[in-house]
Amino acid sequence: MIKFINPSIEKPYIQFQSLYQEALANEQKGIEAISVSSYNQEMNEVEARYVNLKYIADNEWIFFSNYNSPKAEQFESHSQVSALIFWSSINTQIRIKARIFKTSVEFSDKHFEGRTKEKNALAISSNQSQTIDSFDEVKKNFHQTLNEMTPDTVRPDFWGGFSFIPYYFEFWQGHKNRLNKRCVFEQRDDEWIERLLQP
Repeated sequence: MIKFINPSIEKPYIQFQSLYQEALANEQKGIEAISVSSYNQEMNEVEARYVNLKYIADNEWIFFSNYNSPKAEQFESHSQVSALIFWSSINTQIRIKARIFKTSVEFSDKHFEGRTKEKNALAISSNQSQTIDSFDEVKKNFHQTLNEMTPDTVRPDFWGGFSFIPYYFEFWQGHKNRLNKRCVFEQRDDEWIERLLQP
């Protein structure tokens, strides 16, 4: 599930929310899964991964991760990202282009406080994406951290939210005989320009 906070009333956001509710009504699994692609300058490669989109707060789309991870380094060096959602239950794909940045400390703290102790133990204990000798090492670090946590344990500085603000949406809706509808919203000078694309 995605939590909406003071959702934007701009047209692409209204369309997104309408499709989201339709997918939710059709029992879409993993409705919060979103693929985020970033640019690795060192390797001159584009990389993609799925993350769980937790919030859309006004026009900020927010997920959480380790700030020392490879993707975090890529966001830091190249702040433009692409995101992709596919909801098979309603045969809809949503493409997004956006600028990404770290979520506010206050928002990240609040989210951390609302998570389970187990999830926070993993966030603290995992050196995300680093090579390990065995999975036993992961489990050992997790359980050790879990046992050492207290009610006063706070969010570590190396873990928190990432926010991205879209400047481009494409809503693709599949239909019979590939008569697919493609509607684009692109932000120019603080206005959303709408146009349709050929299938």
